[in-house]
Amino acid sequence: MMHFDFQVGDLEAAVAEAVERGATPVPDPLHPHVRTLLDPAGHPFCLCYDGERMPVA
Repeated sequence: MMHFDFQVGDLEAAVAEAVERGATPVPDPLHPHVRTLLDPAGHPFCLCYDGERMPVA
């Protein structure tokens, strides 16, 4: 099975957009800069923060 990793500049916004489009987040991320999701067909993909540091909230 193919697995895609997408680099994004705003991790939480990218996750929110993916969820709006039908993705389901997988709990317990393996890394603080990566979020794994499942597309509507159940295939996993990752969104990866592409900056040097996570933004401070």
